[in-house]
Amino acid sequence: MDVPLNPDLQAKLSRLAAEQGRASEALVVEAIERMVNYDEWFLREVDRGLASAERGDLVDHADVRKMIDDRYPG
Repeated sequence: MDVPLNPDLQAKLSRLAAEQGRASEALVVEAIERMVNYDEWFLREVDRGLASAERGDLVDHADVRKMIDDRYPG
């Protein structure tokens, strides 16, 4: 697969690879793996949330407010 990169992104990638002593291709593969893994996780969580809402398992507004206030006092 060929993925065209604009010159600025290619330069950044090359600089980062050199700083880490790694091949540019390895960084690209790692970045794609992270993105794909995150997107898969996110979509699963959305599906879980939707299923929970359909079952009526919702969090009351006051409980959400308390969680926020407990985490971020002041």
